[in-house]
Amino acid sequence: MKEIAKERFNSFRKLVEENLDKCIQVCYPESIYESMRYSLLAGGKRLRPVLAIETASLFNIDIECVMPIACAIEMLHCQSLIHDDLPCMDNDDYRRGKLSNHKVFGESTATLAGDALLSFAPKLIIDKSSEIIPPDVVLKILKEFFIAAGVDGIISGQIVDIDSEKKKISEKTLNFIYEYKTAKLFKLAIRSGAILGGVNQKMLDELTLFAQYYGHAFQIYDDILDVTSTLEEIGKTPGKDANVEKSTFVSMFGIDEAKKQVLFLCEQACDILKNNKINSVIFEGVVSDLSEGIKKCS
Repeated sequence: MKEIAKERFNSFRKLVEENLDKCIQVCYPESIYESMRYSLLAGGKRLRPVLAIETASLFNIDIECVMPIACAIEMLHCQSLIHDDLPCMDNDDYRRGKLSNHKVFGESTATLAGDALLSFAPKLIIDKSSEIIPPDVVLKILKEFFIAAGVDGIISGQIVDIDSEKKKISEKTLNFIYEYKTAKLFKLAIRSGAILGGVNQKMLDELTLFAQYYGHAFQIYDDILDVTSTLEEIGKTPGKDANVEKSTFVSMFGIDEAKKQVLFLCEQACDILKNNKINSVIFEGVVSDLSEGIKKCS
């Protein structure tokens, strides 16, 4: 990522971290709040909230208007990670370089912490946005949130992913998993910022397509890292996909083809920006990071 994009990204990321810390304070019963904060404040790229902020800023929306929405999206993402790591799901002991929530607080508390974040997030949008955002816009964004969080979003992606383990699946099914498990949250982030900015339908569709291309590229890149990287590099247990015989783009087509697909999807995403005159150093930067990362994978 170029220096100017990195500075802008990190400034947004810092603001997200500060606001997440303020959002949830420990009170009685302490264990659930501590569990929520453990995962929510465990670090990470904060890609999704930053992309929401950046999208809104493209259409002259102040950060304070989009921040509650950005934080809610990160809470949803965090919830999905807590549940994804549970023994009944992907059964991973590490996340973001630290022990998974259930390894610290136990499975019951971790499950409830995920549930708590899932319900806390839309409440945050309502509580913090109702006085500064028109009610009809708040409702549109809440609808986007519930679509992404529910059976029309990451839940369907997760269940098909689980059901596909130890099976030979079609490329169509694989694309469904990537679309629903990963791209949906990037779409939520970017669409929320765009809706807040009052864009027309054509621009909303183009930004949604950008999020789709980026989301698919991001997931394939993640699959490649699972094969090529270490725990220290990716913050979670490597080689998990192969251990559970999970179908990924890498297992189906090989690393070389996976790298080519990431680069192709990045080109498609860049074309969306160019053709629609979307001037965003952060959009360009996150796509560039994937392209550059692929070139370094061995």
